[in-house]
Amino acid sequence: MGKHNSSGSRTRSPLSILIVIVLCGFFYMLGAWQKSGFGKGDTIASQITKQADCNIFTDLSFETHHNDVEIVEPSEPKAKVFKPCDVKYSDYTPCQEQDRAMKFPRENMTYRERHCPPEDEKLHCLIPAPKGYMTPFPWPKGRDYVHYANVPHKSLTVEKAVQNWVQFQGNVFKFPGGGTMFPQGADAYIDELASVIPIKDGSVRTALDTGCGVASWGAYLLKRNVLTMSFAPRDNHEAQVQFALERGVPAVIGVLGTIHLPYPSRAFDMAQCSRCLIPWTSNDGMYLMEVDRVLRPGGYWILSGPPINWKTYYQTWKRSKEELRAEQRSIEELAESLCWEKKYEKGDIAIWRKKKNDKSCKRKSANKCKSRDPDDVWYKQMETCITPFPEVSSTKEVAGGELKKFPSRLFDVPPRIANGEVEGVTGKSYQEDSKLWKKHVNAYKKMNSLIGTRRYRNVMDMNAGLGGFAAALESPKSWVMNVVPTTAKNTLGVIYERGLIGIYHDWCEGFSTYPRTYDLIHANGVFSLYENTCKPEDILLEMDRILRPEGAVIFRDEVDALNKVRKFAEGMRWDTKMMDHEDGPLMPEKILIAVKQYWVGSAGNSTSD
Repeated sequence: MGKHNSSGSRTRSPLSILIVIVLCGFFYMLGAWQKSGFGKGDTIASQITKQADCNIFTDLSFETHHNDVEIVEPSEPKAKVFKPCDVKYSDYTPCQEQDRAMKFPRENMTYRERHCPPEDEKLHCLIPAPKGYMTPFPWPKGRDYVHYANVPHKSLTVEKAVQNWVQFQGNVFKFPGGGTMFPQGADAYIDELASVIPIKDGSVRTALDTGCGVASWGAYLLKRNVLTMSFAPRDNHEAQVQFALERGVPAVIGVLGTIHLPYPSRAFDMAQCSRCLIPWTSNDGMYLMEVDRVLRPGGYWILSGPPINWKTYYQTWKRSKEELRAEQRSIEELAESLCWEKKYEKGDIAIWRKKKNDKSCKRKSANKCKSRDPDDVWYKQMETCITPFPEVSSTKEVAGGELKKFPSRLFDVPPRIANGEVEGVTGKSYQEDSKLWKKHVNAYKKMNSLIGTRRYRNVMDMNAGLGGFAAALESPKSWVMNVVPTTAKNTLGVIYERGLIGIYHDWCEGFSTYPRTYDLIHANGVFSLYENTCKPEDILLEMDRILRPEGAVIFRDEVDALNKVRKFAEGMRWDTKMMDHEDGPLMPEKILIAVKQYWVGSAGNSTSD
């Protein structure tokens, strides 16, 4: 058969095939070249490939970059400058001021409770330090001596002269460690308590002192590794709590009145009243029921003073034998209804122990609180009812969970987390949080070498979370007031189970303390938390009020929030420096370090450097 060729076809030559292959290869190489970053759109990479000099970026540095972070912003008006308040406000306590307090009923100490000023009465100025103010003595000397210029009030040296509370010597106050019910000194008093209560072995770590005076009981418990939350009202005994904090001892202004104490249930291992003059049997025992709420199962309550040892003191107290005998009997009956067992009574001291659970109670109380969260207490009225024990399955079980001895409990998973009582927090996430805060605190110490030294004795964490900051900082050199904001997740019970102390608070209001009572303040996410709740300048002015001259603040927050904070701080006599997150400059969270300048008030609302 012969070969047939169509007129529309042609034979493909080797040359055409070669051209197609070359074109395909060319476009493949072109695409690869552009994708590699060395194409027309990447001029920086192009420059690098054309030059052999590796120093094209002359400002490149391999030093650590915890440096001032300059934020480029559009031009704005200058920061508002906050002027000093009049010197008459040098001891100003916004929510416990005497003039406002006297407008409220005296019944049940209502007038001594928190009564904060309305918006139009808030001070928008800087609280001055008194003339001659000095940095407090370092601990432990500070426990026994306070500069007179810092707390220039002598009334207690006269009123309590025979009780060995405080003495005035030259230009300092001396605190011998005495008290109304322990004339031989706090150490001797604590030694007697320790014969009954296991204070030495770490079983007792947190304590509550109701009506604390100048807090000598708490001051001397510190060397036994016991943290005491002391409180007393701002009353005619001038500057009790101020003296306590100036000594470097935890304390707040507070009173047992009509609202709950700002602490969670099952918080304290031990509580005491040393002639605190609280009427324990009034209001059907409501105040002792409140102590029971905050006392941990297995915890101890100490009463020294009326009516204990009434046979010896009834004439001194100017009360009849019959009245005092009936009062003590009422306390005994009330304690039994609370499931407390009397362990000791000798001389001026009586000690009860709360049972570990309600299965071994001798008397079953029908007057139990119903349908109420025992930790939901901020501005909530106290009721005459008994907070029930958490349920247990056996008589040997500790209601709410057994705690390890301190310091093991500091990092052990707290029972509230192990039992699933804190939403969104597991044992694993708790341990990760502890690890993270150890990392954060190590970074803080590199930024400020004074952290962890005796220079910063009184420390506050404004948004404490699970207490990781305080746990990482734990040392005899300092203590931390862990604040759980009322708008945040309620984690304060966890903090107490770790063997730390703290308090509930709303940062839209003034804190229950005197001015100049904290050396270091940590504010983690505070301004993001309160972004739509209250004015940032109000929170900052309150921080300035409670911060000592030359004290420091560590802000950790989103960069936008910190830029706003920094703008206000410029008008508050604070020196500031913005720092990168410890994981590098690309993290949206930044750290702002601030130091309050030293200045004092003087006559005529002027100031001295």
